[in-house]
Amino acid sequence: MKSFKATMAFCCIALAGAAMAPIARADEYNRKTVITFSGPVEIPGVHLRGWGVLPAGTYVFKIVDSLSDRHIVQIFSADELTVYATILAIPNYRLKVTDKTVMTFRERPAGEPEALRAWFYPGMNWGEEFVYSKSKASEIALTASAPVLFTPTEMPAEVTEPIAPADAPVIAQLRVAPLLAFQPGGQQVEIAQVVTPPPPAEVLVASAPARELPKTAGDLPLMGLLGVLALCGGFLTSAARKRV
Repeated sequence: MKSFKATMAFCCIALAGAAMAPIARADEYNRKTVITFSGPVEIPGVHLRGWGVLPAGTYVFKIVDSLSDRHIVQIFSADELTVYATILAIPNYRLKVTDKTVMTFRERPAGEPEALRAWFYPGMNWGEEFVYSKSKASEIALTASAPVLFTPTEMPAEVTEPIAPADAPVIAQLRVAPLLAFQPGGQQVEIAQVVTPPPPAEVLVASAPARELPKTAGDLPLMGLLGVLALCGGFLTSAARKRV
């Protein structure tokens, strides 16, 4: 009887672990981060009409597309039902790692909202430095103390409907858009002069699963669940025979 109860307990624990597996990996895959801004924040990228400046409030940041040299970040409402902006970001290396999310901003003239610069996920040596349009980057660079990344590709600044992830035309454009930078004061330079990319191995480990993980997250737990069910069935059959 004790053996039978122990077997049942083991099966319950194993099933619970298999069911929770994809949830544990989800945030690491898309770097989901909940951010609360205490004041208005200007954002780059293609935004929903009227949302070029986010009012104070809570938002969700996620990476929705990942290549070795660039990422596509989307900003969602707190309930994740509305996409406010789709932004191109470049991995930029930092020396100091923190255990908390870090958001950095660019200097702006008095009375102007802060302009979003970069997002650092906890425990990562590199963060997402956001890319502005050429006209906005040129404007920011005049008062900035650090380079401002931009793309010369003409893209719509606003959309009337939220952009769906993965296969949206805007995201396809961002994947191949050329990249440059303005130095403080307005001098245009190549992006390699101002961005320190992460070591190749670190980029590979962090970025490679991005396209495959949704499939893996769906298949592996199912395979594990089937295996656990088969194992439990064997244990239960054996225990029942012994009891008989």
